[in-house]
Amino acid sequence: MGRARIPLCVVGCGGMGQRHILGYKELEKSGISNVEVVAVCDVREENAQLGAREVERLFGRKPMIFTDLDQVIGNRDVAAVDVVTDPSTHHAVAIPCLEAGKHALVEKPLGITIRACQAMIDAAKRGSVVLATAENLRRDIPNRLARSILDHGLLGPVFVMFHNAFGGTDRIIITPWRHLKEKGAIGLDMAVHYTDIVQYYLGEFDEIYGCGLIAEPIRRRAPQPELQLESYLERFRRMPETVEATGEDSVIALYRMKSGAMVQFTYIPSGRGMNHFDRTVHGRMGTMVAPGDRNGRPVIVRLPGQELKGKDILPLLPGFQLDEVTERLFGPRAVEYQLPFPAIDGGHLAIEMHDFAAAILAGRSPEVNGYHGMTAVAAIYGAYESARIGRSVKMAELLSGEIRGYQEEIDAALGFA
Repeated sequence: MGRARIPLCVVGCGGMGQRHILGYKELEKSGISNVEVVAVCDVREENAQLGAREVERLFGRKPMIFTDLDQVIGNRDVAAVDVVTDPSTHHAVAIPCLEAGKHALVEKPLGITIRACQAMIDAAKRGSVVLATAENLRRDIPNRLARSILDHGLLGPVFVMFHNAFGGTDRIIITPWRHLKEKGAIGLDMAVHYTDIVQYYLGEFDEIYGCGLIAEPIRRRAPQPELQLESYLERFRRMPETVEATGEDSVIALYRMKSGAMVQFTYIPSGRGMNHFDRTVHGRMGTMVAPGDRNGRPVIVRLPGQELKGKDILPLLPGFQLDEVTERLFGPRAVEYQLPFPAIDGGHLAIEMHDFAAAILAGRSPEVNGYHGMTAVAAIYGAYESARIGRSVKMAELLSGEIRGYQEEIDAALGFA
């Protein structure tokens, strides 16, 4: 009670929008919420009503309901927006809000091209407001511990990181649009999580060599939705039996970081009979094995003559401290956990939401700002652009727009030609 709160509108009340509303409820449970969901907006009336019912169910108060973005922009009681729409529309929603002086938290990928990301960054500067990218996986406690291990130099100079995730079926991944180039296909939509983890661990990207590919040309409808949320069930009922993929579902890349470390990176959600995930970092003094995301398993550090897991690593990390909201949601100095997925997912979203609002209140940059969101996107497109021109590409070439041939068609559709 008595804490300052940012009045916010959730824009986009489909499946991910519902998950965000649950995230705000988890933040409320922490006892230090700095956000109040005062409104919901969706161009589909039924989705807007669904979002409003969810807010009322969870918080005991009915929010304002909008079906037109201009209504949100013109409402003085809304200070910030949480953009949870189709990624191909992120820029179209965020830019007018930012220019009108409303802060914006935008789901990943920030935009589906580098130009779309840059346009949002520029709009935030014009509006003198905070732009944050909603990137939740780095908020996971094992990833916080992994970053601290690297910051403390336990591995010595880092040589290489391996990040490999592959295996799957020919099922449609969540929604049909995630297999369409002009909508931001799954090779971008999912793998951007992982490029953010790479930059969270090792700093800025410098050079990229790789390719994208369509591993499953025809995607087929799954027997049932993965999440039993009302909007997911409705979307499942409308889903076609098959989708012909036009956008890459897979990324293979070799990254050189500005630190000099190399990263071998693979994301291929295909391959019958095999599912594999590994995330390891190797340095002169040792190796770190990270467990992946949202599973609560321990980080492992292998040093000369010893192997340490989870909490046993803490004595080597003087000053390691989780922020207050993370400790309230997952436990003090917790480095492992066993929780149901909704609590994990909602908790991570709550942490990013708290950081966004804290940045507004303190007049600082959020942890994952627009630039970080853009470089995570550029790291994926760097692989695609590299394959198109037959050489490695520099991050600077991508950000300047000097190399953007793969994205030209998408930019034209978005109005950034």
